Amino acid sequence: MTEFNDIGINGQLDWERIRKLLAIGFFAAFLSFIGDMLLGWGIENETLIGLPRMLSAYTGTSDTGLFVIAMTGMIAVTLMGLCCFGIYRLMAEKAPAYAHWYKNGIFGFVIFGGCGFHVPVCALVYLAKHLGWTELVQNFSSYFLMPAFWLFWVFFLMMQVMQIMAFAKGMTPCPKWGLLFSLPVGMAAVKLLVVFGNRPWVNALNCA
Repeated sequence: MTEFNDIGINGQLDWERIRKLLAIGFFAAFLSFIGDMLLGWGIENETLIGLPRMLSAYTGTSDTGLFVIAMTGMIAVTLMGLCCFGIYRLMAEKAPAYAHWYKNGIFGFVIFGGCGFHVPVCALVYLAKHLGWTELVQNFSSYFLMPAFWLFWVFFLMMQVMQIMAFAKGMTPCPKWGLLFSLPVGMAAVKLLVVFGNRPWVNALNCA
């Protein structure tokens, strides 16, 4: 676990390849951002609680829109996961143990992120849009969405914790403040927007 497994990556730090991976990842993140903004643009039903309330803002999306968002998100999430090998390579030389766990997180992110989490969310919104938040729809969420949802978050958190620790300890070629460019930091910043209330743009950014 403490040894660097190059899995086909050159043993030398290849900045050109890393930049290419991160550039592709940025494009994929932007593609996902656009789709999620379109999906989340709506008002939450304040009579609901928990996940149904959050997803109720998405039910104004057209059926065609849900299909397109599901497909583009599936591709974008997969690309984002694969492009995280650029970050993995930054950690591998000085923080091989962290890189090992980060790599495991990437595999879980790719496996459960697109087809296991993103697409089922769109399917749940489609059902809720046409059937309402009935017992059938809630059972669908419990049986088919939640297992992949929790597994996705386990691997996601594994990735993020390892990344932040490696950067914070100066165990990458990048400056320590590079840890600010991590998903938990961005997600926490967006969560502050809830002070503006139940507004379409707030819900869209929250979704994205």
